[in-house]
Amino acid sequence: MKDGFIKVAVSAPDLKVADAPYNVEKMIEKAKGLAGRGVKLLAFPELSLTGYTCNDLFLQDTLMQGAEQALFRYVQETEELPVVSVLGMPLEHRGRLYNTAVVVNRGKILGIVPKGHIPNYGEFYEARQFASGQNAAGLHEFSNGDVVEFGTRLLFKNQYMREFCFAIEICEDLWMPVPPSGYHAMAGANIIVNLSASDELTGKAAYRRELVKNQSARTLSAYLYADAGEGESTTDMVFAGHNMIVENGTILKESEPFSAALTEGGRAGDGIDLVTEIDLLRLKNERRRMTTFPVYETPEGNQEYRVLTFDIGKPEETELTRTYTRTPFVPETKTHREKRCNEILNIQAAGLAKRLRHTGCQSAVIGLSGGLDSTLALLVTARAFDRLGLDRAGITCVTMPCFGTTSRTYDNAVNLAKELGALLREIPIKEAVLQHFRDIGHDSQVQDITYENGQARERTQILMDVANQTGGLVIGTGDMSELALGWATYNGDHMSMYGVNCSVPKTLVRYLVQYYADTDSNKALRNILYDVLDTPVSPELLPPKEGEISQRTEDIVGPYELHDFFLYYMLRFGFTPGKLFRLAVYTFQEAYGEETIYKWLSTFCHRFFRQQFKRSCLPDGPKVGTVSVSPRGDLRMPSDASDALWKEELDRIRDSLV
Repeated sequence: MKDGFIKVAVSAPDLKVADAPYNVEKMIEKAKGLAGRGVKLLAFPELSLTGYTCNDLFLQDTLMQGAEQALFRYVQETEELPVVSVLGMPLEHRGRLYNTAVVVNRGKILGIVPKGHIPNYGEFYEARQFASGQNAAGLHEFSNGDVVEFGTRLLFKNQYMREFCFAIEICEDLWMPVPPSGYHAMAGANIIVNLSASDELTGKAAYRRELVKNQSARTLSAYLYADAGEGESTTDMVFAGHNMIVENGTILKESEPFSAALTEGGRAGDGIDLVTEIDLLRLKNERRRMTTFPVYETPEGNQEYRVLTFDIGKPEETELTRTYTRTPFVPETKTHREKRCNEILNIQAAGLAKRLRHTGCQSAVIGLSGGLDSTLALLVTARAFDRLGLDRAGITCVTMPCFGTTSRTYDNAVNLAKELGALLREIPIKEAVLQHFRDIGHDSQVQDITYENGQARERTQILMDVANQTGGLVIGTGDMSELALGWATYNGDHMSMYGVNCSVPKTLVRYLVQYYADTDSNKALRNILYDVLDTPVSPELLPPKEGEISQRTEDIVGPYELHDFFLYYMLRFGFTPGKLFRLAVYTFQEAYGEETIYKWLSTFCHRFFRQQFKRSCLPDGPKVGTVSVSPRGDLRMPSDASDALWKEELDRIRDSLV
């Protein structure tokens, strides 16, 4: 439960139709085994104690009594388990029969949720046996004298962790125009549990998957979908055990339909289990950010939800099994990556095209270094010119060699401009910078921050003046990762007239250039772009050593893959330094040690707070993803905000490493 993680499970054990003793035995086995794996919330399918396909047998007292006795046995056998379980069973309540979900915890039945929407179409004839529970509410008394809450508006909340709050809907409830889970979420449920028995038809799995994903996203919740499996009767329908665990629209775990394995000889196997961790603090942060997420107001007579507490023991650290990509800004599959890259390039180009059209400019000026960022900016500008039907000769690429320029980057800049049909101007700045050093009394042998930034500001001055000469706009090349770290010279490369890369992180810049190279038909251009991709990231402000780049950015500020990881989870989800450290160690354990990750996390936090003043006066530029550092949009942060609380937590991490 540390850092908001809760291990949850969806289980569809082998069952026999109408054999409640057999079914509960399998469910108890599952509960004990999954509790041993750290599971705190366990969901079984709809009518799991008896099987969903009993039909008119539900009207027999023998089956109903057997289901109740099976429930009592489950309650007794799982009394010592630190887990809360949700079981499905038929239940007679005040003379009517209901399809219900029963919540069990620590030897007690906490509450009963009836199915609200009863299907009576196609192959489903539940209305023949079951009543709708939409308006049912009150108390239910079992044969052993236990009295528990009964109704659709129940919230189950952990006594130690208030974010661990779930509610229940059953199968058809989800398929309604306004599912009950929407009200549950507005009432405070962060997890929705759905006990289902959805038969398998051609194409239905895809529709079901999208339905669950969309409802999870709309409710900003985790959604546990427990589907009936292959033990059900196949008289008229076939069930495939299509289970899912989804968090805010993203599938964390999913079983393929019909994936339950059989043992040798064709006997039933152990059923289907899905186990993963839900990040409840991430969901809480999403709701906090979403100002349109409504506070619950009951639509029907101001009927209030009832909150029932459960006990799964005191908070403990949950062992993580879910995966986190090392590059959260970059889609993992090639197909999605290519689609995303093309989309981003179009967003960047459309933004620039609008600015050119609005200002009446038919010229653009770019400082072309031969590095990744300026290469991407040029590719975007070329695409914008194509959209407007402008001659690419209106793009002026200015290369400004100085102390640190290598032949490799110089040649790539020259050749890149040529292949894209842009105008190239070479303006060496070495003498101008040396004259500037003399003017301000700086020793050119002292290669300090003045030595470096003097070059950056000289380059920006030239670009601005060239833009005045051509009646154009200076196109910014700096990316979001550099802005987050403040790795930009104030009023140097920090400034432009439109920053096309301002919300593109460094790890994504590489893939955008790679995509352009892979899809362009110009072989010469492809070869140049591939060499740019192979060139170390560097501002090239210090003299080269033996003709090679001597100043490598990642040696100074740290690996960009780490910084982009920190940036994404800190700004997108508000993770604390402790949680960032934990996830980074978990995700990058094969690449970096704990001390290294701590070092660069400390660097990130320090620079992020100290360099906000640079981000407070950024030029305009297009937002391309869910994270941006624009002062006009996603990051409205004081330039002098204190990082004391973040440092306190970093100190605790440091002390734990000693």
